[in-house]
Amino acid sequence: MRHGKKINHLGRKTAHRKAMLANMAGSLIEHKRINTTVAKAKALKQFIEPLVTKSKEDTTHNRRIVFSKLRNKYSVAELFRDVAPKVGDRPGGYTRIIKLGNRLGDNADMAMIELVDFNEIYNTSGTTKKKSTRRSRRGKSSGNATEATAETAKKEDSSKEEE
Repeated sequence: MRHGKKINHLGRKTAHRKAMLANMAGSLIEHKRINTTVAKAKALKQFIEPLVTKSKEDTTHNRRIVFSKLRNKYSVAELFRDVAPKVGDRPGGYTRIIKLGNRLGDNADMAMIELVDFNEIYNTSGTTKKKSTRRSRRGKSSGNATEATAETAKKEDSSKEEE
C-alpha cells in the first residue's frame, strides 16, 4: 500500500528522476509546450509550478533557488525574463495538461503540457471587443442619440456660463 506517498517515482531512481524533470522543465520553458506521457506531465506540473511562483519576484535568492532545480542558466533567464511578467497577476495554475490519446508503439497515455498564458488559441480575450448590451429598442441609432444629447448638454452648459 502507498498510504501518504505523494510523489510519483516514475520507475526511476531519485537522481534520474530529478534530472529528467529538470530537462523537461527547461524544454517546457523554452518551447512553451511539450508532448509527453500523462504521468510525466503530472509530475512536471508539480515540479514547475513552484518555480514559476518563485520567478514572479526577481531576486538573486530566487534565481539561485530556481537554478538549483533547473540546472540550466538559459532556462532560468527565459523564465525570469519572459514567463514571469506574463503570469505576474495569476495566482497559480500556470500550466495546462491536455490529453492526446494513446501512443502507437506502446499504447501509453499521451498528453500535451503547456504554459497557460502562451497559448494564443485559448487567450483571445485580449483581442476581442467587449460585447455591449442593448438598452433600448430603437436600434443602432441609440448610440448616436446619446452622443447628440451629450453634445447638446455641453452646448447648453457653455451658453449658461457665458450669461
